[in-house]
Amino acid sequence: MNVFRKVPLSYIRVFEAAGRTLSFADAARELSLSPSAVSHSVRKLEDLLGHRLFLRSTREVRLTREGAILMEHIQRGMDEMQRGFALLTREERTPLRLHTAPSFATQWLLPRLAGFVRDHPNIDLRFSASTDYARFDDDFDLDIVYGEPKPSPHEKIPLALEGLAPLCTPALAERIRKPEDLYHMPLIQCEVQMYQWKGWFEANQLPPPTHYGLRFDRSSMAIAAAVDGLGVVLESTLLSERELQRGELVRPLAGSTREVEYVGHYLVHPRRAHRHEAFETFKAWLLNALGIADAS
Repeated sequence: MNVFRKVPLSYIRVFEAAGRTLSFADAARELSLSPSAVSHSVRKLEDLLGHRLFLRSTREVRLTREGAILMEHIQRGMDEMQRGFALLTREERTPLRLHTAPSFATQWLLPRLAGFVRDHPNIDLRFSASTDYARFDDDFDLDIVYGEPKPSPHEKIPLALEGLAPLCTPALAERIRKPEDLYHMPLIQCEVQMYQWKGWFEANQLPPPTHYGLRFDRSSMAIAAAVDGLGVVLESTLLSERELQRGELVRPLAGSTREVEYVGHYLVHPRRAHRHEAFETFKAWLLNALGIADAS
């Protein structure tokens, strides 16, 4: 049975006001109703759902566990309706909500964002970075993930082919003439990277070292450590592009060793017919900046 279709929208409106204010009297004033009308509406909703939504006392009302769950989802739905009305009435600009892998955000995206903002001043962006997958229905429009995305019905686009190479400061590079010299250097490793030093040494027909200098759980931290001269990092030349261009890092073994190449990041988004108005603009900018033709 579809209970939602049997619930009058007026009951939902009253419940949201009462749950938000935790006061039948305040909800009544907000909705221009009597407190008894609010109480009656809430009671009818509880009867329809078969769950008690409020704990009532002479001094206060509190949401039950079931009431809190319902409140959370109703408020999400109301937020989405507000976004829809805003898009139609142009009362406000709804931000394009982007979720991204942390190191991609700090190392590649943010250094280029000024150009996008300059060219598209009317697009508001909201960013969030974490290693979790985005929840599109609730929070985000696009997601840039590290590694092969988990199976889902969403569209996924592989981004740039990345090369992993040993990187260090110019001063340290003077002490590295051949791959074997790396055995005598402090090696910096990112623990969450798909390919690490062991894989690089094996790809170059060398036994992996038994000791590493520093380990981090973010590429941005590993790159920063290398810039500070703390050792040689095995990192993506895409994520290290800014440091390489500035001369803060160099590739001491370029041309004499084999890089490990792989697709490190993917763009993921729902297959929706109606998207945020800025969706295609940002997507096209991102793919063009990475030198990728959009085949979708």
